[in-house]
Amino acid sequence: MDDEQKDHLKSYGIAFWSLQKGLEVDWLLNYRGGSFMMAYNKNIEEECKIRGVSYQVIADAAATNILKEVSDPSVNMDLVKLQKAPKMAVYSPKSKLPWDDAVTMVLKYAEIPYTVLYDEEVIKGDLPKYDWLHLHHEDFTGQFSKFYGAFRYAQWYIDDVKTQQLTAQKLGFTKVSKMKLAVVQNIRAFCAGGGFLFAMCAGTDTFDIALAAANTDICEPMFDGDPADRNAQSKLDFSQTFAFKNFQLDMNPISHQFSNIDVNPNTRQVERERDFFTLFDFSAKYDVVPSMLTQDHDKVIKGFMGLTTAFNKNTLKSGITVMGEMKTANEARYIHGEYGKGQWTFYGGHDPEDYQHAVGDPPTDLKLHPNSAGYRLILNNVLFPAANKKKQKT
Repeated sequence: MDDEQKDHLKSYGIAFWSLQKGLEVDWLLNYRGGSFMMAYNKNIEEECKIRGVSYQVIADAAATNILKEVSDPSVNMDLVKLQKAPKMAVYSPKSKLPWDDAVTMVLKYAEIPYTVLYDEEVIKGDLPKYDWLHLHHEDFTGQFSKFYGAFRYAQWYIDDVKTQQLTAQKLGFTKVSKMKLAVVQNIRAFCAGGGFLFAMCAGTDTFDIALAAANTDICEPMFDGDPADRNAQSKLDFSQTFAFKNFQLDMNPISHQFSNIDVNPNTRQVERERDFFTLFDFSAKYDVVPSMLTQDHDKVIKGFMGLTTAFNKNTLKSGITVMGEMKTANEARYIHGEYGKGQWTFYGGHDPEDYQHAVGDPPTDLKLHPNSAGYRLILNNVLFPAANKKKQKT
């Protein structure tokens, strides 16, 4: 999984496919970019050839030497056994919207199967059937991604608002914001019970904002038919959130921001040519979880924007693990934490290979980016639940 690999992204699909076949996979943390090693199997070799994945067949003696190398206390490497293919779910609308989702795109590219869920399935209680959940670029505050200012006359926006309102009514909620609150509370319970949550873009900060605003109204009339609570800011309960605290809401319905969790795009003084973030080096033997989540062939990752681009480090709760940051801008880009028996990861930005993806832009062709370091971070999270649980403890 270093620079000799022709297709890093499809390599994860090979590892997942092997797990589906009941085979065990050794994830060699920090060994040649976080490589995978399996007992030789002709079917795996054929699958690698079909998918265009680089591989090496080695003798048992060479495999033994690799295991000795990664277990050496003097080197920052370790082995994690992947034992069972996790059941994957993606929270995503069933209707077509004029933007894509990096996670579903890379899952399809890597040929990793998943099930699409949305509000009805989450409210119905389907989440415990799955091990891993990705949040589509959703707005959980009930403000329809704050697209009102730019797209309120667009047919897709009108249709989406109507669909969500009808779904809320069908499920017994008076407002979309109430339905979305129930959704995030169910997802939080999924994590508490041992589920793994991965979110990108607005699915990160709006998740926490909705939880904090459970006892107030932050939506203006164009979103829910009545005025927002003028004292909403003082009524936020930060004890309910996963990652963020003491943030200030942006309740201007024309603004594209939800709060100061996301760095302000109007004041962010970072030129595209200098927009990179750096992954932290963790101890593979003692900080196993963040080590798994940061496996990559490049430690400096190209930045990319989104409805939520990066996290203001001043709003992070204590105990949150920052795994990727732009230190000069006080930005966290990739963070992780635990909740109950489960774990979550938030990743800022929309598409790791499209710097400023606009509404209506065509989806990224991952055939052009098979070695994307930014997309590899997504796939680390996909394999994370397959790891031996004893090895995950830090």
